[in-house]
Amino acid sequence: MQLEIRPDPAEVGRARRWARSRLAGLGIAADEPLAENLVLLVSELVTNAVVHTGCPAVLRLFLSAGPVGAATVRLEVADASTRAPVPRCPGDESTGGRGLALVDGLADRWGWCPEGVGKRIWCELDRCATTVDAAETAAAGNCGRAAPAYEGVAYGVYGVYGGLAYGAV
Repeated sequence: MQLEIRPDPAEVGRARRWARSRLAGLGIAADEPLAENLVLLVSELVTNAVVHTGCPAVLRLFLSAGPVGAATVRLEVADASTRAPVPRCPGDESTGGRGLALVDGLADRWGWCPEGVGKRIWCELDRCATTVDAAETAAAGNCGRAAPAYEGVAYGVYGVYGGLAYGAV
């Protein structure tokens, strides 16, 4: 499944709606922490592609084979820019620059690689066999893993998106 993204900030909302509908089609309920995290990650990665590259992009979603209760969802955003994604350490007063830290904190795995004349940024979220509430998910990371540290800074609760706590401390 893929969606072509124009280099326009309005595309971010369209990408979120598309992702929600695809997840519903895969049997992943909109109120599951996995869905909420994934939609937030779609928003972050598509925003990065639109804002930082100014190029069209392609959003892709994949669900691994296997039992639906323990599946892995992979999100990819490919664009025509060769610039590598660069995580930033914004100051307390900065209103941006936390996107990749958020991806690092919410995804079970993420990375990037060259693709054609551009690059592909990807992340994966594992669907837990047991349900963990949103506060525990934000405090402990996906599927109960420890909260990650990024360049010496631990990430935890910053704000709320769709009932899910997320972000940087």
